[in-house]
Formats: sequence, structure tokens, C-alpha cells
Amino acid sequence: MEIKNNNFKINEFDFYSVEVYLPKTTLLVVGNEKGYFMCGALDVSVFNKPHLIERNVLCGRAFGVKTIEDLINAPLADVSISATKIGILPKMLVKDALLQLT
Repeated sequence: MEIKNNNFKINEFDFYSVEVYLPKTTLLVVGNEKGYFMCGALDVSVFNKPHLIERNVLCGRAFGVKTIEDLINAPLADVSISATKIGILPKMLVKDALLQLT
């Protein structure tokens, strides 16, 4: 298994990316210390369950992405309830959602 970590900026804000190369798929994650967004492998609904919602996880997922660049420019399909409370909504581009975390 190969894992790549990188840092990048949007405007002047710092974010990280992680690519995990697994058999027949690649997990993609972008975020910062406040929250993260991922490819379709993330089950956002887990963080909306009563026993986990108190963790206040700010996250979302986008489908059909194959690269970090795809992910950054993709619309969010699902977001956690906690993310909606700070204005991150489905259909928002991931790059715009990342800026909501700053």
C-alpha cells in the first residue's frame, strides 16, 4: 500500500491532502485541523448518528473523483449535520467548503 501526503493552499490558507492507494481504489482526503472532505468511500451518515453527533465532525464526501484535483473541484454529495451548521451544504464545491473551515 502506498500513501501520499501533501500540503496545498487555497488563497492564503493551508490544507492537506492524503491519497491512499488500495487494491482497485484510491482513498482521497483533503482538509485541515477543523474538518475534512473525502471521496465517496466516506460514510457521512455515521457522524450524524446520536452517539457520534456530539463529536461535531465537520466532513463531507464527493463522488466520481479519481484525483485530489478532481476532489477539490467536485460538488459535495453529502455533508455532516455539524458541517451544515457552519454553512457547508450539499452541492457546494469542495474548494469552497474548505474555505468555510478557515
